[in-house]
Amino acid sequence: MGMELRNLNTFIVVVETGSFTRAATKLGYAQSSVTAQIQALESELGFPLFNRLGKTISLTDPGERLLPYAQEITRMHTLAKDALRSEISFAGTLMIGAPESLAAFRLPRIIREFRNKFPEVKIILKPGVCWEFPDLIRTGDLDLAFLLQPEIKDRDLYIKTLVQEKMALIAPPDHPLVNYAHVEPEHLKDETILHTEHGCSYRVLFEQQLNSHGIFPNPCLEFWSIEAIKNCVMSGLGLSFLPLITVEKEVQEGKLKLLAWDERPQRLTTQVVYHRKKWLSPALREFLSLVELHAAQWPEAILD
Repeated sequence: MGMELRNLNTFIVVVETGSFTRAATKLGYAQSSVTAQIQALESELGFPLFNRLGKTISLTDPGERLLPYAQEITRMHTLAKDALRSEISFAGTLMIGAPESLAAFRLPRIIREFRNKFPEVKIILKPGVCWEFPDLIRTGDLDLAFLLQPEIKDRDLYIKTLVQEKMALIAPPDHPLVNYAHVEPEHLKDETILHTEHGCSYRVLFEQQLNSHGIFPNPCLEFWSIEAIKNCVMSGLGLSFLPLITVEKEVQEGKLKLLAWDERPQRLTTQVVYHRKKWLSPALREFLSLVELHAAQWPEAILD
C-alpha cells in the first residue's frame, strides 16, 4: 500500500505546530487519530519520524529527509486539483443543438452572457431539426439541445419545458386574406406555402392540420433559412407558418401581416434536453442556470 496523502499532510502539520495536540486542533482530529496516522506512516516506512522526549518532539534523521518530499507531494496534489478545477470550470467545449428558430431568436442573449462570464469555454452550436437531437445526446455528440416541438418524454433524457411558443401564419401586407376575420384551412387550398425544411416540427403539424381538412396546398416551396422565407413572403411569393418570435420585428414594422389563424392546435414548446447520466461540469451548470433565468422572462414561460 502506498503512503496515504492524509498521513503525509498530518506529518507536515505536526512538524509545523511542534505538537501532536496542536496538530489535532488545527486539523480537527482527535489526538488519537493524529497519533494513529503518524504511527501508520512510521510502520510503512520502517523508521521513527519523531523523537518523543517528554512533552517535546523533534524530527529524527529519517523524518528530516522525508519532510521535503512530503511537502512537495502535498503541494503537487494541491496544484493538480486547482489545475483540474480551472480546466473543468473555464475551458473545454459545449456542444449545443438547436433548430434555427431558437438558435437565432432565443439563444443569442444567453450565449452572449455566458461568453462574458466564461470566455475560455468554446461553444459550438449545431443547427438541425429537432428529431435528430435526442439521438445525438445519447451518443454524446451533443452536451445538450433545445427542442421546439410538442412535449416529449424519454427515460434516458432530462427534459425541461421552458416556454410555450406562439405560432403565426404570415402574409404580405397586401394579401387578400389579411382582411379576413378568420382564416380557415380551405382558404389556403390555392395558396403557395413557403415551408421550412422537411422534418421541421411546426411544418409537420401545420401540414397535418391542413391535410386533416383535405387541403394539400400546391405548389409548396421549401427553404433552409427562415430569413429567406420571410423575405420571399414580403415579396409576395406566398404564405408561411413560423414561430411568432421569428417574425415579430417584421410584423411590428408593417412588413408582414399576421393572418387570423387558429394556431392553438400547433402550440409547441421550447424544451432544453440533456442526458440523465451526463456529468454536469460547472460551466454546463452555469449555462443551464442562465437558460432558466432568461426563460423565466419570456412571455408564455411555463417553468416549474
